[in-house]
Amino acid sequence: MFEIILYYKYTPLEDAKKLVEAQRALCERLGLKGRILIADEGMNGTVEGTKEAIAKYSAVLTADPRFADINIKRSVGDGTSFPKLKVKYRTEIVSGHLEDEDVKPWETTGKHLSADDLQSWIEKGEEFTIVDMRNDYEYKIGHFENSINPGMDNFRDLKSAVKGLTELKNKKVLTVCTGGVRCEKASGYLIKEGFEDVYQLEHGIVTYMEKYPNKAFKGKLYVFDNRVAMDFDGADNHTVVATCDLCDASTEHYVNCKNKLCNKHFLICTPCSNEQGLFCSDACKEKMMEIV
Repeated sequence: MFEIILYYKYTPLEDAKKLVEAQRALCERLGLKGRILIADEGMNGTVEGTKEAIAKYSAVLTADPRFADINIKRSVGDGTSFPKLKVKYRTEIVSGHLEDEDVKPWETTGKHLSADDLQSWIEKGEEFTIVDMRNDYEYKIGHFENSINPGMDNFRDLKSAVKGLTELKNKKVLTVCTGGVRCEKASGYLIKEGFEDVYQLEHGIVTYMEKYPNKAFKGKLYVFDNRVAMDFDGADNHTVVATCDLCDASTEHYVNCKNKLCNKHFLICTPCSNEQGLFCSDACKEKMMEIV
């Protein structure tokens, strides 16, 4: 039986580079695969292993006083979600290019709103605006109804995206992202930029969907492993919101463009894949034909 865990914690780390080596050795000893990013500002990871190995890993992680209260999200794995183990040091645990903005989530971040409170807001008709802080391709396959997509190709686009949200500065804003790590920083940056009433969805969309599948969040949740997207009710009867990037037909099938110089991540339906091949455009297809 395999298990996948997802976690993060923003906390100042004076020994970040040493922690990289310790985490790598621990994961290798336990046979875990996945990605762990460690920076002076904290740690962000998702790993898969047997339930026994994950239990041992979690015990070591939470034995460190700095991570004793870390929130660990768990889901069923099959042992194939990650091809290998990557443990790396980075300047940020999620890259928003905010190194010079003095955004410290352990000091300034949006007010945490639980999944239960969010559902209560929705049912009561509370006035607020959901701003999705994920990448554009994540939003396409699943998102909250009536939420705003700032159109980020990557979280590094956060600064420019926020410039397009100025009309919300005096309104109640709720930021959402997969597990919460991007919202900690994004909501803090909104506050720094003068937004007055900022919340973030506590523990991310994944926690909301576990409690309220097929409610306000429509479609599937994009995840950064071989599963690609998750449906939480187990019956696959969710509302499909994604459409083919080539013809607008309904689909939830993501592929990478077969032209390696492009490698664009895009949605494609079965008819288009049969006719077009796994190319995001005619131009990419023609270029590959020239090479062949």
